[in-house]
Amino acid sequence: MAITAQDVNRLRQETGAGMMDCKKALTEADGDFEKAKDILRKQGQKIANKRADNTTSEGIVLTHVSPDGKTGRVVGFACETEPVSKVADFQNLAMALLDNAVAAKPATKDELLALPQGDGRSLQEHITDLIGKLGEKLDVTAYEVVTAEQVVAYNHSNGKLGVLVGLNNAGTTDVAEVGKDIAMQIAAMKPVAIDKDGVDSTIVEREIEIGKDQARAEGKPEAMLEKIAMGKLQKFYKDNTLLNQEFVKDSSVTIAQLLEKTSKGLTISAFKRVAIG
Repeated sequence: MAITAQDVNRLRQETGAGMMDCKKALTEADGDFEKAKDILRKQGQKIANKRADNTTSEGIVLTHVSPDGKTGRVVGFACETEPVSKVADFQNLAMALLDNAVAAKPATKDELLALPQGDGRSLQEHITDLIGKLGEKLDVTAYEVVTAEQVVAYNHSNGKLGVLVGLNNAGTTDVAEVGKDIAMQIAAMKPVAIDKDGVDSTIVEREIEIGKDQARAEGKPEAMLEKIAMGKLQKFYKDNTLLNQEFVKDSSVTIAQLLEKTSKGLTISAFKRVAIG
């Protein structure tokens, strides 16, 4: 059957796919709109499979803190190129991901992606559709939740970095400002854990071996390697664990000391740093 411009435009309005893609899909489906939609969806899956190994170094990171300030959520939605990250459909889907996370409170990324939308199809299916429309890999790179007595969020100006930090035992002290400062510290200094006890054992073992190798290369005696490596490990903790880092706004105090100065007993229970690129 003949495919009219009105048919193509109708399919484009319903799916958001490009004009040429809609025309090809309608032609292949002999004018059947539902079949044409299925063809477009399969096209999105084909592109997704083809570009699965591509790097996603652009995108957007969004954060949300509940009205009571006790729960924070952060979503990272990535694409391959900067122009696609600016497309309204991409940004709208990123916002839909966050809105669904806030409304449904999924515990994991997989649960988030499985959430049904108004048309009965999942968020993952909508992402696949958009892959077909935009022609490049799209990926939810992270979905994290932080709960605490007070959660503070920070979004970097480039839109590609977001931080949540959870604070406890503030008492009657308003810790919003110091929470923002600490979130910015996390954004800039990339700590791997809150304190040394939270550092993964594999990282500790690796740092010890690196310390030994460096000392050995410097010609230090074999009997001294362990002691030297442990000294380097302490330096690693100072640079890479949040409580032991120097506060970027005032290097005379560590983050642990900053907390104690703000409110005696104030603690950090968790943080999440999500970055794209």
